[in-house]
Amino acid sequence: MYYFKFIWGVLMAGKDRIKIAIAGVGNCASSLLQGIEYYRKNEDADAIGLMHRDLGGYFPYDIEVAAAFDIDRRKIGKDVSEAIFSLPNCTTVFCPDVPRTGIEVSMGRVLDGCSEHLFNYPEECRFLPVEGEGATKEEVVSVLQNSGAEILVNYMPVGSEEAALFYAECALEAGCAFINNMPVFIASNPEWAKRFEEKKLPIIGDDIKSQLGATIVHRTLADLFKKRGVKLERTYQLNTGGNTDFLNMLNRNRLASKKISKTEAVQSVLAERLENGNIHVGPSDYVSWQKDNKVCFLRIEGKLFGDVPMNLELRLSVEDSPNSAGVVIDAIRCCKLALDRGKGGILYQPSAYFMKHPPKQYPDDEAYLMIEEFIAGNQ
Repeated sequence: MYYFKFIWGVLMAGKDRIKIAIAGVGNCASSLLQGIEYYRKNEDADAIGLMHRDLGGYFPYDIEVAAAFDIDRRKIGKDVSEAIFSLPNCTTVFCPDVPRTGIEVSMGRVLDGCSEHLFNYPEECRFLPVEGEGATKEEVVSVLQNSGAEILVNYMPVGSEEAALFYAECALEAGCAFINNMPVFIASNPEWAKRFEEKKLPIIGDDIKSQLGATIVHRTLADLFKKRGVKLERTYQLNTGGNTDFLNMLNRNRLASKKISKTEAVQSVLAERLENGNIHVGPSDYVSWQKDNKVCFLRIEGKLFGDVPMNLELRLSVEDSPNSAGVVIDAIRCCKLALDRGKGGILYQPSAYFMKHPPKQYPDDEAYLMIEEFIAGNQ
């Protein structure tokens, strides 16, 4: 066993690290970086919580942060390892001793990343943005290019359409692949997809699914109804949480794309699409003491054999940010495989499996087979 590990280490010693840049050093980024270090320390243990420990020869701890951007003045200038634990981050700390990276958080561009209503809440719960507009596009692109980052991971808050598009533009100009974890339609927009294809840069998007969250459970149950011949007539999904994302979403004007993304993720697996009045999928309310815990209340009503009515109710409680990090860690490695293979443009298989609003929707069991084929290099 020792000999095998030694030979494997020699073979992999020359393998490239996966250098990423992060736009938005919030709870999700915190969970991702904690996870990278956690699995570095637990490389010989059972891979609890990973969909793929070894993904195409890349392990979680092959990922390193080369650059990071934020607009909160409590994070700018700090080493990333310190910034991920700075307010208003409130996610579970499962790996407290993340080592210093030597990478300081750079100032980002403010744009629409901070909703006005947040200023009605205590500073420990909300963003504390820098004065003025923040960094220019030229400054962000320069940081990306000088850092050697290959992939830009977008973690902008929900509703930050201008900011998300800004970082997509920066990725194109800097020559970085792009992973759009937020519900702004970039990969699923043909014009943006074409621009990444022309630059031969991979893109995965849009709107990350959680590892085992409200959307994937809702989709799975809806698909089960279809396969078992149960007519689904009405459904809702209500979510509460206490992190900055839920606080941000109290401004309903910022929810348009989020609601479309989550609703379409469910509608796409139904036997028959429901009328708008019979489906409600979206955030419900902000409960500050929940912190990063997200609670989903799910109800599905339908009819069984003989037109007999039935209903199903489910309550799901998860720590929101680690739930997404378990998927992003695979998305990053798939993006790296595409770079290694010289493949640019939309990565359809990873997008279908990892994202709520991919350019093309597939049932989850079919998307699972597709992602395994992609990893193996057969697609």
